[in-house]
Amino acid sequence: MATPTGKAATLNPQASKRVLPRDASSEVPGKRKNPNPTSTLPRPSGPFVEGSIVRIAMENFLTYDICEVSPGPHLNMIIGANGTGKSSIVCAICLGLAGKPAFMGRADKVGFFVKRGCSKGLVEIELFRTSGNLVITREIDVIKNQSFWFINKKPVTQKIVEEQVAALNIQVGNLCQFLPQDKVGEFAKLSKIELLEATEKSIGPPEMHRYHCELKNFREKEKQLETSCKEKTEYLEKMVQRNERYKQDVERFYERKRHLDLIEMLEAKRPWVEYENVRQEYEGVKLVRDRVKEEVRKLKEGQIPMTRRIEEIERQRRTLETRIKEKATEIKEASQKCKQRQDIIERKDRHIKELQQALTVKQNEEHDRQKRISNTRRMIEDLQNELRTAENCENLQPQIDAITNDLRRVQEEKGLCEGEIIDKQREKEMLEKQKRSVSDHIIRFDNLMNQKEDKLRQRYRDTYDAVLWLRNNRDRFKQRVCEPIMLTINMKDNKNAKYVENHISSNDLRAFVFESQEDMEVFLKEVRDNKKLRVNAVIAPKISYADKAPSRSLNELKQYGFFSYLRELFDAPDPVMSYLCCQYHIHEVPVGTERTREKIERVIQETRLKQIYTAEEKYVLKTSFYSNKVISSNTSLKVAQFLTVTVDLEQRRHLEEQLKEINRKLEAVESGLVALRDTNKHLELKDNELRLKKKELLERKTKKRQLEQKISSKLGSIRLMEQDTCNLEEEERKASTKIKEINVQKAKLVTELTGLVKICTSLHIQKVNLILQNTTVISEKNKLEADYMASSSQLRVTEQQFIELDDNRQRLLQKCKELMRRARQVCNLSADQAVPQEFQTILDPFYQFSKYPPFQMDTASHPPWYAFQDLPNTLDEIDALLTEERSRASCFTGLNPTVVEEYTKREIEIQQLTEELKGKRVELDEYRENISQVKERWLNPLKELVEKINEKFSNFFSSMQCAGEVDLHTENEEDYDKYGIRIRVKFRSSTQLHELTPHHQSGGERSVSTMLYLMALQELNRCPFRVVDEINQGMDPINERRVFEMVVNTACKENTSQYFFITPKLLQNLPYSEKMTVLFVYNGPHMLEPNRWNLKAFQRRRRRITFTQPSQ
Repeated sequence: MATPTGKAATLNPQASKRVLPRDASSEVPGKRKNPNPTSTLPRPSGPFVEGSIVRIAMENFLTYDICEVSPGPHLNMIIGANGTGKSSIVCAICLGLAGKPAFMGRADKVGFFVKRGCSKGLVEIELFRTSGNLVITREIDVIKNQSFWFINKKPVTQKIVEEQVAALNIQVGNLCQFLPQDKVGEFAKLSKIELLEATEKSIGPPEMHRYHCELKNFREKEKQLETSCKEKTEYLEKMVQRNERYKQDVERFYERKRHLDLIEMLEAKRPWVEYENVRQEYEGVKLVRDRVKEEVRKLKEGQIPMTRRIEEIERQRRTLETRIKEKATEIKEASQKCKQRQDIIERKDRHIKELQQALTVKQNEEHDRQKRISNTRRMIEDLQNELRTAENCENLQPQIDAITNDLRRVQEEKGLCEGEIIDKQREKEMLEKQKRSVSDHIIRFDNLMNQKEDKLRQRYRDTYDAVLWLRNNRDRFKQRVCEPIMLTINMKDNKNAKYVENHISSNDLRAFVFESQEDMEVFLKEVRDNKKLRVNAVIAPKISYADKAPSRSLNELKQYGFFSYLRELFDAPDPVMSYLCCQYHIHEVPVGTERTREKIERVIQETRLKQIYTAEEKYVLKTSFYSNKVISSNTSLKVAQFLTVTVDLEQRRHLEEQLKEINRKLEAVESGLVALRDTNKHLELKDNELRLKKKELLERKTKKRQLEQKISSKLGSIRLMEQDTCNLEEEERKASTKIKEINVQKAKLVTELTGLVKICTSLHIQKVNLILQNTTVISEKNKLEADYMASSSQLRVTEQQFIELDDNRQRLLQKCKELMRRARQVCNLSADQAVPQEFQTILDPFYQFSKYPPFQMDTASHPPWYAFQDLPNTLDEIDALLTEERSRASCFTGLNPTVVEEYTKREIEIQQLTEELKGKRVELDEYRENISQVKERWLNPLKELVEKINEKFSNFFSSMQCAGEVDLHTENEEDYDKYGIRIRVKFRSSTQLHELTPHHQSGGERSVSTMLYLMALQELNRCPFRVVDEINQGMDPINERRVFEMVVNTACKENTSQYFFITPKLLQNLPYSEKMTVLFVYNGPHMLEPNRWNLKAFQRRRRRITFTQPSQ
């Protein structure tokens, strides 16, 4: 037998796999029958059944390089640790016998079963046949994902292989025969119907499954025929009933046609009657129009004398108006002369008044001059008295000089004070400007922090609420509590934020950092328990790791492109930095550039770092515990979301201290300004007081000189007033003379005005007489014009009536012609045909408009027109009859001209359908007869087979002190596709039998039930071999031992099929049989190479160990 070799995955040392067939004597010393085995490996004895597997060969298949297995004819135990390659043998059996890859539940493409790194693989199965063994070879091409088949080294198609395998009754897709490891759980999931089908194929006669399929097909055809016969019978009944109904419809159709013919004649006569009515209306309108025309002529003749009289009166009126205008001109000229005289008299009166006013003004001026002179003399006396008093005052100059010196000193002090105030104000403005600048910087920092808090609020609202609570309750904690790490971390360059966010988990980024366990418990109790907020909290190490030095200097790593450790990329409070160094080793994780990525292989081999970052990737390095080789994995960096906002907290604290210092200086400057302003105010009051005293003294000093100047000025004014004298008597005499002369002129003008007024009055009287005459003429003219207007109005009304009547006549004439055209069109009369003789009685008057010759009536396409004489001759009667006939015709709804044709077609269809239904019923009877025959050939053997399975299954369960039964289950005896095998089991005496399902029983109970069912099929099975892979994994030791004993006893009987039992382990002291074949599968990095394997030497060492054990 050949020994296999294999290689493990990448980075693992080379490994080998060997499958060694061994009998029970080589494994269990206590049961050895041959104490001196030969040097060759013994093969199990016993006959192979037709189709059993004699040899399995694999090359580049899954974990095997080259391997050949020679199983025994009975029970074959394949044992090996997990992952050694036991199931690979099962896959080789399935694929080598034309099974589909999906049967194993591992992969859907056959290329995946070829060993990794190889382009081709091979599986060869040798099957026992009495006529000569059958060798099936399958070569697998990975690149094309194709298989090439050979039978006894000759190329064939897959279909031929499947036929040869099926001829030996091998069914690798049947879970009752072939149960791979990944399909063990699916056996319990098989429905009753699927289990029956699998059992039929596995142990039933070849024709049993065929009969079952025929029954299902026959039953399906029977259902289809029953449905078809039922549908056709119902359809035939409906057709007969419909035709019975349509018999009345045909009669109603002809009745409706008679009504429609009468409607057609009425509609043909109606236009002629309508035309006659309009023609008669036209004649009446024409007579009225002629009468109105005569009235218009008479009214026009009566207006001629009236027009002539109005023209004559108009000439008289124009003559009178001319004379009135002449008199008005004369009156205007006389009035203008009177006006001129009146204006001259008024000017004389104003001249007299002006002379009198001038005299009065001169008299008043003289009186005022005398009064001013008297007042000025009294003022001079008063000033002279005051001057004599002022000459007695002392000399004031020394007092004035003393006050001037005091005033100069106060002003100097005031100037110094104001200068200091200006300096203080400038200093205050400069400090306020600095304060605004610092405040703006702090606001910008706060805005950046608010951005980070907004991101926290949007993503983790509970954490944000907890931050707000912490800020309001810091006094409740004994030691320092840091807000979430994402808020306290401040990136030195936000471009590096992605490294930190990819390195620190999101749970820790939103975690609060505590220095005290007690503080953390207080915080979590309040936030989590009371407020129900989902927050994270961590404790910083008691010993600070914040300043811990890295194990390797950054200068050593710069040659690989590293520029910093993670810790140096950001600032954070000491507890946060200590926690991150302790938990995430940020002081040991370097950050590199794209150059690092280019040298990544060298970095991994030389630096032996555990984690590194390149420009866009994260590398995690691990050392294999077994091979000491480095395994690396890399992931792309995610885009930073939270730490891209950079806030320099140290600078912000510096700005806050600077703001406090500025506020302190502002307070000092403000207090200094208040003191200076108070001093300045005091100096201002003193300055005003000194100025007021100096002003009083100066006024007293200059008062004497001012009095002398005033006295001199007043004396000059008296001299001027005394020189300006006036002779009032002379002025009065001159004014009286001028007034007398003006009065003489005024009397002459009054006489002339009186004569002009008399002339003007006479002219007014003449004008009034002319106006009266003109009024009489106009009154007569107005009366004549009113009569003329009334006559004209009547004439216009009559003319309008004539126009309307003429238009109506024209309209009726056109309507008559249109109605005639429509009537001809309805009766299908052409333009050159005359009106029929039947219409002469109503159309004779119209012949004056007609120029058509006689015609011949087409009686073939129209109703006989002589019937018109029997129809009504008025529109109302025609409309009433039309409405009546239409109502009668509308009662026949749902009818159409094709109803008779459809009735006839339906009669023919009923006859054809009756014949077809008769044939279907004959065919249905034949199918029922076939079903009865096939059912008898299928059901009776199936019941016997199920009874045998039930007997063996029940015996197996009874031997385990449990109960189980198998029966044939169906809900309806006629539904052959619903038949199924039901397995019911109970493992405890206190329970009832329950159906085996994927959910009711435990995994071990399902494994036991499945195994016992397969064992029940073993002796009945006609298949050449059965494969069960690791079905004992879920069993407890007691059930596993019982089931193993049953498998050994059943599978090692004479004339039973070959059995493959795959398991990774076995219990100790299990019973074994001489007919068993045990195959061990070994795997590991220290296996010998195939060329170094010496089977004989191994057997010798095994015998030596066996013989020396009793002496020990």
